[in-house]
Order: sequence, then structure tokens, then C-alpha cells
Amino acid sequence: MPLPIVLILVYATIVFAGGLIGYLKAGSKPSLIAGVVSALVLASSAWLFGNEVHGLYVAGGVAGLLTVVFLIRFLKTRSFMPSGMMLALSLAATSYFFYTAFHG
Repeated sequence: MPLPIVLILVYATIVFAGGLIGYLKAGSKPSLIAGVVSALVLASSAWLFGNEVHGLYVAGGVAGLLTVVFLIRFLKTRSFMPSGMMLALSLAATSYFFYTAFHG
């Protein structure tokens, strides 16, 4: 399996786990819904990447949106866990997915 597909699936798993943990610890339904929907879109993009590079654009777009969400949360809370960690991870994922899409 190509590295970009593996990384998309790993990122999707982390996003899903984060949403689930947010729900279990704080009862946050929005975290659960956002985590599940984001993970499903990311997993779908991994399937698309097997056919075309468009999957990387989709994964990069989702990671970019999550970067903005976690930046806003980080600026509000000033707490590294979980928003700062997810901000760093989402920014790295966005950069990697778009770099790979443009440069192969």
C-alpha cells in the first residue's frame, strides 16, 4: 500500500479516536459527529487516491479545515492537549497531502 494512503488512514483513525474520546470524556456530540464525518471523508479519499490524485486534494482539504478548527480552539483554550497537538498534526497532514498531490 502506498505511503500516502497509509498516512491518510492513520490520520483518519486519529481524528475518529479524538472525536470518540471527546464524546466519552465530555459528552460532546459535536466532537463525535465531526470526528466520524471527517474520518469517513478521509477514508473515502484514501480509496479515491488508489484511482486518482484527487483523493489527496480531498484529504488535504479536510486536514486544512481541521487545522483551522483546531487553531481556533487552541487560541481560545491555550491548551496543548488536545487542540494544540491536533493543530500540529493537522497542519503537518495538510502540508504533506498537498505537497504529495502537487509533486507526486
